[in-house]
Amino acid sequence: MRYLNDETISGLNLNWHDNIQVIADAVQCISVQDTAQPVKPYLRYGNPRNRIIAMPAFIGGNINKSGIKWIASFPDNINKGLPRAHSVTILNDADTGVPVGIVNSGSLSAIRTASVSGFVLKLFIQQRKPERLKIGIVGFGPIGRHHLNMCHALLDDRIEEISIYDLLPIREELIPGAVREKVTVAGSWEQAYSNADVFITCTVSKDRYIDHKPKAGSLHLNVSLRDYKPEVFASFRKGIIVDNWEEICRENTDIEIFHKTNGLQKNDVKEIQHLLTNNFFSYLNDDDPIMFNPMGMAVFDIAMADRFLKLAQEADAGWLLEASALVNN
Repeated sequence: MRYLNDETISGLNLNWHDNIQVIADAVQCISVQDTAQPVKPYLRYGNPRNRIIAMPAFIGGNINKSGIKWIASFPDNINKGLPRAHSVTILNDADTGVPVGIVNSGSLSAIRTASVSGFVLKLFIQQRKPERLKIGIVGFGPIGRHHLNMCHALLDDRIEEISIYDLLPIREELIPGAVREKVTVAGSWEQAYSNADVFITCTVSKDRYIDHKPKAGSLHLNVSLRDYKPEVFASFRKGIIVDNWEEICRENTDIEIFHKTNGLQKNDVKEIQHLLTNNFFSYLNDDDPIMFNPMGMAVFDIAMADRFLKLAQEADAGWLLEASALVNN
């Protein structure tokens, strides 16, 4: 069994195109029902903002792994000098159940999140074919920074400008040099939002704040899930995409609020596997904005952990835990 941590992950090949292809392969497995994924439970105690989530899943295809991610999200950790999220993923051989890997890495979870966004963004640009794009990112913690890197790798010369905003001061050294000349630090979320062709929320906001009409034809990657007020629903109602309805219509997400306040139903949205349909976006007018809402699916975490374990094996990276060193119950 191989053990990886954040240091190991950072030393491996972070190829965003390959990461996005892993998500595409996983979505294909979902589309042919070659997965198993129960609705994930939330463990809460003490501060209700804190949560630890269990995410078990099996994914077939060329991945053929089962496993579980155990991820803790404690938003106030940033005030203690600690990361908000901590994540451990265990992989099992799908045929025997034997554990084959442990990935103790919050960065892997961030890579998975940005790769899912990249999967949707890639299809969007393939089908809409924009020549130039303005990007807006609100929230510049680890998730926001991974999204910036993903956008740069995927879009490159298509990017006209990137506007980023955070309630905390943004350190210039966290902006990659290769893209720094295109980045502007906005003074408000409205500045990052108003002209964005692609707008990405990566916050831990407690209160919804986005109440402005989106730019015509824009793509909104609503990663943090709790930023949009019900007033904007009418603008997005034709173009709402989710990863899984049963997962996301709960836990005070924007989708749940749209459901309760605006009457949004499952048959009003598209799920991520529907994006595999040829020219998926053709049912929308070019001016219709699109909102993708990813609750986070365990099959994507298992698929991404499998990719990095294989990379680690090829590079002989990480640590091998011998069976004799394990407690045998």
